Amino acid sequence: MSKAYLILANGAVFEGNSFGYDGEAIGELVFNTGMTGYLETLTDPSYYGQIVIQTFPLIGNYGVIPSDFESDGIQVKAYIVREWCQEPSNFRCEGALDTFLYNHKIPGLYGIDTRAVTKIVRESGVMNAKISKKPELTEAEWEELRNYVIRDSVANTSTKKAYTLPADTQQRYKVVLWDFGAKGNIAKELTARGCAVTVMPWSATAEEIAAQNPDGIVLTNGPGDPADNTGIIEELRKLCLKNIPTFGICLGHQLLALSQGAETKKLLYGHRGANQPVVETETGRVYVTSQNHGYAVVTETLPETASASFINANDGTCEGVNYRNMPVFSVQFHPEACGGPLDSKWLFDRFITMMEEAKHNAAQ
Repeated sequence: MSKAYLILANGAVFEGNSFGYDGEAIGELVFNTGMTGYLETLTDPSYYGQIVIQTFPLIGNYGVIPSDFESDGIQVKAYIVREWCQEPSNFRCEGALDTFLYNHKIPGLYGIDTRAVTKIVRESGVMNAKISKKPELTEAEWEELRNYVIRDSVANTSTKKAYTLPADTQQRYKVVLWDFGAKGNIAKELTARGCAVTVMPWSATAEEIAAQNPDGIVLTNGPGDPADNTGIIEELRKLCLKNIPTFGICLGHQLLALSQGAETKKLLYGHRGANQPVVETETGRVYVTSQNHGYAVVTETLPETASASFINANDGTCEGVNYRNMPVFSVQFHPEACGGPLDSKWLFDRFITMMEEAKHNAAQ
């Protein structure tokens, strides 16, 4: 393997070795604290435009398992680990991490002090970085690095056209999944509960979604700054007026809040990993959750008709919202949780109950 360097926008340089695709990449540098789930991380559309550091030191030990992917391909710009396993062992394994990265032309970097890099991000915040073949950059390269911005992230990760997934069991509900860069397991949780799921692109309008006559709507996760999506926010505001049971997840949670007049803010280094504790405000119960986001809803800006249902146990940020004036709720974390804990899967059952109640009331 050849030498490669991680160059941070603050001037710090770390020497390592390349694996995967032997190339260069610029992206927003973030870290993930999960001990497992590296395949889900690599294929999660919410990481679009980012370079991911794994804080767990050994990655790749169970190889590549396509059935665990969250999308059709790798979404990260580059991947950084302390050590990668060259001889994976798992009965489901269908390949090695190094080959997987190479085939998708994703640069990898190993052999650097990932703990030291993570501490820089924790203390200074998320910043741009470059994986380079040389330790020094020209002035033009520095300018390119500092000016890097993730653009059109939702449009580039959402489905290009609508399609329908049948229910795994007897169909009981019709659900529209509004795709902003969806993880595949969200649809799987719905189809497993008797939902036929129509996946619609980010560009869909409120009228087009309502025309599907759905029993419920799920707003998915996705990448980027939620406030950039002004068109989606306006369509979502119109959609909420139709009182269709709606469940927002991650970016969908943020977009819902923005559509109701709340604000969002960028976190210093975000929440990314499968070990993030949240507290349910009504009961005080703590759930361990899987998360991947760099922005949060500002609780104090929520309208009077809404309240925080969950808060982050570490920093007190908003992790969920209940809306009292419409059949709508949302969470910042991932109840489909692959890979990660299954503590909050019951939220899908809450959504099913909400749709059932709406159907019952409509029949009265």
